[in-house]
Parts: sequence; C-alpha cells; structure tokens
Amino acid sequence: MPPSWGAGALLYPSRRQVLKRPLRAVQEVDLDGQGVTLRAWWFRAEGPRRGTIVYLHGVADNRVSSMSIADRFAPKGFDVLAYDSRAHGESTGDACTYGFHEKRDLMRVLDTVDARPIVVIGSSLGAAVAIQTAAEDDRIDAIVAVAPFSDLRTVAQERAPFFASKGNIDKALRIAEERASFRVDEVSPMAAAARIRVPVLVIHGEEDRETPPEHSRRVHARLRTSNRLIIVPEAGHNDCLTARVWTDIEGWLEAALRGEGVREQGL
Repeated sequence: MPPSWGAGALLYPSRRQVLKRPLRAVQEVDLDGQGVTLRAWWFRAEGPRRGTIVYLHGVADNRVSSMSIADRFAPKGFDVLAYDSRAHGESTGDACTYGFHEKRDLMRVLDTVDARPIVVIGSSLGAAVAIQTAAEDDRIDAIVAVAPFSDLRTVAQERAPFFASKGNIDKALRIAEERASFRVDEVSPMAAAARIRVPVLVIHGEEDRETPPEHSRRVHARLRTSNRLIIVPEAGHNDCLTARVWTDIEGWLEAALRGEGVREQGL
C-alpha cells in the first residue's frame, strides 16, 4: 500500500449526501468554522428553553443522524444544533483532522449559542472532537461521548490493512500531516480528558471491532471530574444507543446539569 493512499484514506472520508429532511420544524443555517462554512440544522426547543444540545456526527456521516436527537430533546425544552463537520455532508473543507481543526470549528459554533447550559453529544469522530474541545473551552457544560477513540495514532494503526508495515503507517501519517497542516500526536482525546472540568458520560459497545472499547476505557481513566462509563453488552460501533442506554443518558444528564455527583461505572 503506497503511504500516500493511506494518507488519503485518513484525510478524505466518503462525503455522504444529505438526502433526508426533518419532519419537525428546523432552521437551515450556515455557520462559520475556522476557514470553513458549516451547514447546520437548528431545531428550536418546545416550550421554555432549558439549554442547548450540540450534536456532532461520526466520520463519513452527516447531520441527518441528528434527527432522532432533536425528536428526543426538543420536546424536553432543549434547542438542538447539528452541523456537518468539515469535509462532510454539505460543509466545506477538504480534509478531516479528527479534532485538530474541528475543535476550533466547534468553538466558533459555540459563539452563536445563547441558551445555556450547553451539552455536546458526539458519536465516534464527534465524541473525540467534543472531548478535545471541552479541554479548552469552558462554555461546554456536559459531554456525552459515544465510542470515542483515545488517540489518532493508535486508531490509525489499528485500522490499517494487516499488510501495512509500521514504517508505511508512519510515513502515511507524516504525509497526512503535511497535506492537512496538522499534527497527528496532538489529536488525543485521552490527553484532553485530564484537562476537562465538566461532567462526562462515555459510552462504548462491548463488541466494537472498529474502535475497541479499550479506547473509551483509556479516555475514562484520565477524567478527573464527575463521570460515568457505560460498556454496552453485545453492541458494536453503531448500535450501542439502545432504549435502555437512552434512559441512562437522560437520567445522567438531568443529574449532571443539577450538579449532582454522577461518578459510576458500568450499566
């Protein structure tokens, strides 16, 4: 495998078109990221506003996956803001840097949010971006991180084809750094976790083969604030948000936003 191919696979995930539109009322807005335009949906809360949910999708996904989040939280009084990450969906940008530039995008998005508290719910890539941003931006009041990776170098090595040598992988990562103007070893939710000062709920499927649950365990071990780790039995990368887990999420969020201690492990 030529290292340039590996760099391309990392930086340029498939761009999924936005083919569905929400049934509930929504504003379509363009938000300014760091040098990119982010296409977004803003669902307004029903009744008195209690805060804002910012939803961040996973790699090769787009904001369509936010519709169930909006259906769940808008009736409970939360604005729900969801946008296509850079190089995804209808947003601009050529390369995905897994949080290096994306955290700056999220910080600029937060400039537009006026309903506090702010909860960020992220899946996979989105979870990694949420964790890295919260380490630097105190406007985030709580995080729900679903299937985050612990650091980019490790997950890139794990996902590389079996025939790729360590030398090939390292060279591919160096090429990726040059193309997208970022530093691979600075993309580390695990390192960021130690600097977070708000409640964090981490969720991972026990049978996740794309990003093994050890990634979430490493992130969780670094957290120094109120937190909880849920490992979902028999669940993979994209199916761990079961009805039972959603009940746990909603209960945890209510407690976290009341300022109650929520440090706990397991289901």
